[in-house]
Amino acid sequence: MTKKAISVLSGGLDSVVATSVYAKEYDIHAITFDYGQKAAEQEIKVTAKICELMGFEHTVIKLPWLAKISNSSLNSNENIPQVTNKDLDDLEKCRESASSVWVPGRNVVFTAIATSFAESIGAEIIIVGWDKEEASTFPDNSKEFLNAFNVLLDIGSPDDIEIKAPAIDFDKWEIVKLGYDVGAPMELSYSCYSGENKHCGVCESCMRRKRAFIQAGINDLTEYSK
Repeated sequence: MTKKAISVLSGGLDSVVATSVYAKEYDIHAITFDYGQKAAEQEIKVTAKICELMGFEHTVIKLPWLAKISNSSLNSNENIPQVTNKDLDDLEKCRESASSVWVPGRNVVFTAIATSFAESIGAEIIIVGWDKEEASTFPDNSKEFLNAFNVLLDIGSPDDIEIKAPAIDFDKWEIVKLGYDVGAPMELSYSCYSGENKHCGVCESCMRRKRAFIQAGINDLTEYSK
């Protein structure tokens, strides 16, 4: 393969499916970020497995400064919010949860670094797992953010690079169906905020994952504590 791509691969469901969409078409170099998040060890472990399985080059990038300036419950001593299935359709409660786990400028930073990698290897695309369901509370997952960053690349990069987000118009259950269709190793993905060996089953990310597999009618091989 001559076409190259950079994948921002957290190891979560969305990024694993998004990357798998392009796995046969591109030579992919995946980058995983350690910004002091509770799940860093698990995310690095699963992304290494996925990259080995799929033949991707893999680089882990440490961002200790981001951990230092963040007061997010993802990378501080604050407790991660727990939600119920009913809460997932309550926009106000989801906004509260999103506010707790928000890491300052995370996707701006990640995508900018991915751009550096893309320019350095002559990659044509940057693959991200941004999606419609999470965009309602995370603006850096939205189509508007995607389009704006692509305009930025058009202006600011001498190379022809495009950010690709194949799930940008999808809810989680549609992402699961897409993953099934493209043969993504969803069973290896890790979505939990807690960082435990098993998914906690009660953080918002786990709850959305569980619901998505049920709505998609696809067997969920994830091990949950609750």
